[in-house]
Amino acid sequence: MPHHASRYLAEGPRVGIRPFTYEDGAEFTARARESKELHRPWLFPPDRVAAYTAYAGRLIDDPTRAGFLVCEKDSGGIAGFININNIVEGGFQCGALGYGAFAHAAGRGLMREGLGLVVRHAFGPMRLHRLEINAQPGNAASVALARACGFRLEGFSPAMLFVDGAWRDHERWAITVEMTGPRASG
Repeated sequence: MPHHASRYLAEGPRVGIRPFTYEDGAEFTARARESKELHRPWLFPPDRVAAYTAYAGRLIDDPTRAGFLVCEKDSGGIAGFININNIVEGGFQCGALGYGAFAHAAGRGLMREGLGLVVRHAFGPMRLHRLEINAQPGNAASVALARACGFRLEGFSPAMLFVDGAWRDHERWAITVEMTGPRASG
């Protein structure tokens, strides 16, 4: 029986993660439009193909960013996305996470599985040491995901990020490779 290489960088029982591609624009933007009520006022993913193309291009071409689509293994459909931004190498080896589930996948544990895969990939093949999440305190789903995936609350930053027309307070969550056990090989 021939072996077929997976299209995913990493797989769990229900989801796999893979890089963004330009070809994902139609599906991604349709899911973003369907999810506006879920995302507002916390998140504003691109909901038009031209905006998606620019967004995906930054994730594909900029070495200080890495974008991952969380896909349901049974259908291949996009359940959400997780980006590592502001990747700093050298003595820091750190990146800042941003993420969002799409409405059809929310509350099903798919993003928890996907974030676990991204953390393992970041600490394995990407050789990062630390990942950070900055979440608005009122965004209960984002805070719950950080906590469920083993991130620790490290602090509170007033007026930290400009979101939806104003400077917003954020909680700072982080995880290091030491918090996850032995470094994955990669």
